[in-house]
Order: sequence, then structure tokens, then C-alpha cells
Amino acid sequence: MSGKHKVLLPQPIEKEAHDYLLENNFEVVVCSKCEHDEVAEKIADAEAVVLRTGIKITRDLIERGSKLKTISRTGAGVDNVDLEAATDAGVVVTSSLGANTTSVIEHALMFILSLSKNTIKIDSEVRKGNFKVRYQNLSSDVREKTLGLIGFGRIGSGLAKICRDSFDMKIIANDDFLPQAAKDSFSGWVEFTDIDTVLAKSDYISIHVPLTKETKNLLDFDRIKKMKKNAFLINTSRGGIINEKDLVKALKEGIIAGAGLDVFENEPIEMESELLKMESVILSPHTAALTVECTLRMAMEGVKRVVKFFNGEKPENVANPAVLDL
Repeated sequence: MSGKHKVLLPQPIEKEAHDYLLENNFEVVVCSKCEHDEVAEKIADAEAVVLRTGIKITRDLIERGSKLKTISRTGAGVDNVDLEAATDAGVVVTSSLGANTTSVIEHALMFILSLSKNTIKIDSEVRKGNFKVRYQNLSSDVREKTLGLIGFGRIGSGLAKICRDSFDMKIIANDDFLPQAAKDSFSGWVEFTDIDTVLAKSDYISIHVPLTKETKNLLDFDRIKKMKKNAFLINTSRGGIINEKDLVKALKEGIIAGAGLDVFENEPIEMESELLKMESVILSPHTAALTVECTLRMAMEGVKRVVKFFNGEKPENVANPAVLDL
């Protein structure tokens, strides 16, 4: 690799990943505020962007990046990149697919256990001096219950395996994009069926699909009301897959028992959201993958792909493979 390639960081990344770029003779430019105007100015002469979730790389920004060759997402999702615009401009978009798998699985499992054990409510009562809350039997077991997965990729299948092996849970799933051969490999312990059947038969529904035009508002009121009255809905994927207004309505009417949400239609979640007032909901600020270990892992994979790209190696985890044929 000759000369220095310029890499733009709209947000800072972990020191080890930043240093890796410097050690490989890259010039690194970091934005101070991760806002459109500053990114628009600094992307003009950048050849690569290492992107977190703080800003969307729109068509306007891509068109301003006349020297831009690749955008490397530190996370698995690429919904904050205009893929069509990137492809039109010949910009290769990659992601750290798989780097966050175990961390997100752990977070989804935390929701399952915390909701089942009514952790927030019980903790609150103990802090108030109500030790007799123990006699109200507010918790329930997860053992031998049914886990429904909408999406059965790395995270969905990993969560399913833990729940089956640890709690003898029955597993049902919907994934219209999973090849039949892959489905056959889970024969004997996973029932693949349509979404409505998954909703109707499950005690816990965990979502593991990307946000696309097809999955936007995938779970609206009509779908949510198909769930069991004592069921819990969990989303560690992307906000917008669940229609939040419909979810609030369902919770108010007692159609389902509760929800665990790491992602929201608008982030940060709006302070006027009724979800913030509901004891039956556990909320986290899109942090499922933001463990100490996973954040570093994702950042390192993101910068390593950039270095490999400019060393002429074939890109990994390309989100817009059509660009490779241009």
C-alpha cells in the first residue's frame, strides 16, 4: 500500500481500533459532533468511512464523497447507509456481521429472564421495604415454555439453542429467507412455520430480522393480538419492526403480558412515549451489542476490513454485492 489513505470517523472508535489504522499508515479524521454538516465537509476527501450508528450516510453525503470507496460498519446492520446510493457511486459497504452475536443473545436472554421473574417490580418493592412481596408469586418459570423466533439467523438460532439446552424450551420459528437445507439441519427440535402461528403458540417472541420495507411495522396491532395473554415480546433487532403505538395499546388492554425493548422507532426514545411509564416493559438504550468486549470486537473488525480493502483483498460481509460487478 503506497501513500496514506484517508479514513473518516463520524464518531470516535475504540483506541485499539484507531491505533490499528494509524499503524497501517492511514490518515484518520474524526468528527467532533457527528452532525450532517461536519460529516459533509470532511467526507469530501475521505476514501473510507468507519461508521457507527450516530448518523445515516445518505445519498447527499455519498455524493459529496467524490473519493469515497468503502463504508465499513462496526455493527451488523447497515440500515444507516443508503445502499442504493452507495451502489450507484461504486462504494462498497461492509459490516461486522456476526461480531455482536453472543452479546445480543445474552441481552435477549436477559429480557426473557427478567420479564419472567418480574425483576423490576420485585426489586422496586424490596427497596420500598415490602419484603412480603415474596408471597405474591410474581415470577414464572421459563422451563418447558415455548420460544418463538422471528428470524433464525446467527442470533435467533443461538438464542434458541441456549433456551432449548438450558431450559428444555420448545422452539418454533419463522424465517422465509433461510434456505431449506439450513432448516433441515435443525430438524427434530425447531418447528418452522408462518409468523401468525409463531405468535399464537409462543410464550416469548424474540425478533431477529433487519429493518426493511418488508419488515417495517411487521408486528402491528392485528398481529400482536394473536399472541397469548401471558406472552412477552422482545426486540433486540431494530426499532420500527414493532409498531410502538400498537404495542402500547396492546399492553394497556392486557393483550400481552409485557415487553423487553432495546430498540425504538425513534432513538433516543421520545420522553413522551407511554412505554416509559409502563411497569410491564423493560427498556434499554440500544445497548445489546455495546458490551466492553463486543464494542472493541466490532470496531476492530470494521477497521481491519478497511485495511484489507486497500491492500487489494476481497471484501468480507459486503451488503451491496452488486457494486462488485460494476
